[in-house]
Amino acid sequence: MSDHLTKPVQPDRSKINMQEDYEVKYWTHELGVTRDELQRAVDKVGNAAASVRKELGK
Repeated sequence: MSDHLTKPVQPDRSKINMQEDYEVKYWTHELGVTRDELQRAVDKVGNAAASVRKELGK
């Protein structure tokens, strides 16, 4: 039996996955931005959390 079926998967906090609602909720709350602001930053600098934080001035 695979571990991922029995244990909750910890999201990769070094990347922002805009396809997963729970990640978008986490990051918008964490960074204090709207979904649109987050999406624009990801579109501009990629999905690396450190780059997005820098782009947003966080």
